[in-house]
Amino acid sequence: MSDWTARVRAWCALDPDEHDRDTLEALLAAGDETALARHFEPPLTFGTAGLRGPEEPGPAGMNRATVRRATQGVAAWLAERGVADPLVVVGRDARRGSERFNDEVVATLLGAGVRVLELPRPLPTPFVPYCVKAVGASAGVVVTASHNPPRDNGYKLYAADGAQILAPDDELVERHMAAAGPARPGSRGAPGHAVADDHLLGRYRDHLLERFAVGDSDLAITYTPLHGVGGATATDLLARAGYRRLDVVAAQFEPDPAFPTLPFPNPEEPGALDLAIASAQAAGSSLVLANDPDADRLGAAVRTPEGWRVLRGDEIGALLASTLLEGARLEGRTVATSLVSSSLLAAMAAAAGVACATTLTGFKWIARAGGPGGLAFGYEEALGFAVDPFVADKDGLSAALCLARLAHELAAAGTTLLGRLDELETAFGVHATSALSVRASGADAPARIAAAVGALAAEPPTRLGELAVTGVEDLARGWRSLPATEGVRLALGGLGRVVVRPSGTEPKVKAYLELTPPREGSLAAQRARAASWAEGVLSDLSARLQLGS
Repeated sequence: MSDWTARVRAWCALDPDEHDRDTLEALLAAGDETALARHFEPPLTFGTAGLRGPEEPGPAGMNRATVRRATQGVAAWLAERGVADPLVVVGRDARRGSERFNDEVVATLLGAGVRVLELPRPLPTPFVPYCVKAVGASAGVVVTASHNPPRDNGYKLYAADGAQILAPDDELVERHMAAAGPARPGSRGAPGHAVADDHLLGRYRDHLLERFAVGDSDLAITYTPLHGVGGATATDLLARAGYRRLDVVAAQFEPDPAFPTLPFPNPEEPGALDLAIASAQAAGSSLVLANDPDADRLGAAVRTPEGWRVLRGDEIGALLASTLLEGARLEGRTVATSLVSSSLLAAMAAAAGVACATTLTGFKWIARAGGPGGLAFGYEEALGFAVDPFVADKDGLSAALCLARLAHELAAAGTTLLGRLDELETAFGVHATSALSVRASGADAPARIAAAVGALAAEPPTRLGELAVTGVEDLARGWRSLPATEGVRLALGGLGRVVVRPSGTEPKVKAYLELTPPREGSLAAQRARAASWAEGVLSDLSARLQLGS
């Protein structure tokens, strides 16, 4: 236990939370090395979307000490970069520990001599990247775990361009975080502290309404924030945009960190929109819009003669692109998506004469893919959409306004969002996408996930369902011009591909399948063929990716 004694005592010496210190000291006194390993290994690092982990003591969890160290790392990173008189925008969601962690971020920055612009209350995450650009801040921090399970929290970090940090900046922050010593917390009474006012926040609203408002609409919409912080802002925007028939899911409208009506507060998860669909059915709505708990993602469902259909992220992406590509062409801007998302966007962009970039997974890459002309539209299949360069990150609020406007315009023309998808697949072929997620638990979950992905690359299958595997690319060696990343890409002849990679935000492995059947027969026949293939592919992958307990 001597090694554990030194590690625990060193951590506790800098931990400002008495309860957390007592918890770790009790485990040390009991000689519980298994529990100590869970609290210490592996330490949280900046992944796809910043730090993310369970609220618990030690470097493997989100707690005041982790947040303090991360914020000391931010202050030291800005200093190493030579930023004069730095200013950081700070926001938070409404999860259990978010207020305490927000206070820790503010106090640590002020104590380090960094000016702070603090959001006045828990607000949607997109307000922070918006404010970073609007006030010319040096960086932005949001305390949020986005769509993760209730026990988690997180720490998103934005650079001066309003996009999430990437290498080498994340590595610099982590190095300074690991070397952090005693902090000297400051006070909100310090001259470097300010609170974002309604005028600044109102500029975000006014810009989106100027671009996406419809004036007056008879389109009936049901909205849910899934117990998160998007409710008040989203319904205000939709009402001001002209949607008179706006229904909300009352049981999910107020922020609640327990997320009591949901197994997981993620609009991607099966069943996440069930309450919203039931409310929409009763209210006579034709469209369901759902934000995740920090309102940077958008889910949607549409009424059909047979019932309700939840739209996949790739379908929403294609719909949004169909209304944004003409503007991108006129402005000379680029569109972008990730390597796990559908290739339909690239086909649509080529036909429209618009450059399309493919990036690694994560909006820290997508947001910067615009090049000199800037990014007109970016999306990832996990329900992240950037429809306006005003925010250099995914934004579920502006995406909701954009999708609602498209549904309104299509209704006025006598068609629907599904009708537009039919038009797109008639023009460009069926691009059927689906996904598989396999969760792992325990301290060794990351190692088991990495081993499963590595085994798939080392010993790939020759067939998945009815389809032959005709190519294997280990993404750790890079793919095309992209940097190396964890994962493997399996080619399925000329009929599609599947990408398997560890999640960057949760302990699970994900498989992303796209199938492009031959353009023979009706759309219904092509879709049925793709669905049959997908069932076999995902069944075989599921058998290969069993992670144990």
